[in-house]
Amino acid sequence: MIRTLFPSQMLPTARGTIGSAWKNHNKLHSEVSRTVHTRTKPRISPPPKLRPSSTQNNTTITPFGWGLLIIPATTFGLGCWQVYRKQWKEGLISELERKIHKSPVPIPDDLADLNQMEYETVTVRGEFLHDREIHLGPRACIQHGDSHTAGGLFSQKEASIGFLVITPFKLEGREDKILINRGWVPKRYLEPETRREGQVTGTVELQGVVRLPENRPQFTPKQRGAIFMYRDVEKMAAMGGTEPYYLDATVSSTVPLGPVGGQTRVTLRNEHLSYIMTWFSLSGFTTWLWFRQIVRGKSF
Repeated sequence: MIRTLFPSQMLPTARGTIGSAWKNHNKLHSEVSRTVHTRTKPRISPPPKLRPSSTQNNTTITPFGWGLLIIPATTFGLGCWQVYRKQWKEGLISELERKIHKSPVPIPDDLADLNQMEYETVTVRGEFLHDREIHLGPRACIQHGDSHTAGGLFSQKEASIGFLVITPFKLEGREDKILINRGWVPKRYLEPETRREGQVTGTVELQGVVRLPENRPQFTPKQRGAIFMYRDVEKMAAMGGTEPYYLDATVSSTVPLGPVGGQTRVTLRNEHLSYIMTWFSLSGFTTWLWFRQIVRGKSF
């Protein structure tokens, strides 16, 4: 039939043309397939794998880390303790103020009651036994708790060093004897012969503040001779032949050339508020530091 449609001279030419077209078709199909295959490949590389952080690797706190909490816990406890101490000290100061401003009362018949009356003022009547005088010092002259001269009796240089005159006192109408701190004198008037005007004789009435014995301060040498370094009432009473009770004469008992009365120092330090702020600040800072270093694992 082909031969009928096309002459025999044209058949070779037609066959060559068809063969070339088929080859070109196969070549084009191959190039298109390569192009499509290349375009289907992903051009973006996958993201790198992230390394887990130290907190992800270890989310638990070691016993040592928990043990470090003792630092903020301890400082917090000390702050609470200072709050209690502040309340106690304020109550003690209020109680002392009440006793100091309390009206004077006669000295009790039973001298043992004086042990519960520290810083209270009592009235006594009797006479001094100057031949048994004892000295306590060295001390600075004080008045109302401040170190300064009293009434211009002595120069500032003299008031910087002196002694307290402790004299046995026999109570009127009874055989009891007590110790009375008559007040302060400068060193040059330490001996009784240098201040004869101050050696009051006969029956006198005065007011005195009840004081209890004090413990020997640290590093204070022991008492030697008739000069005491601290208020050792027991030894003073034994030396003066009195009962172990001690009064500080008020400022109204002051005489020319001394002794200067009113040498009762009533000062109580109340610095607990600063301690409270210090301990609570340390507790807060160490807690923040523990959380940063142990829990979050951050370093400076």
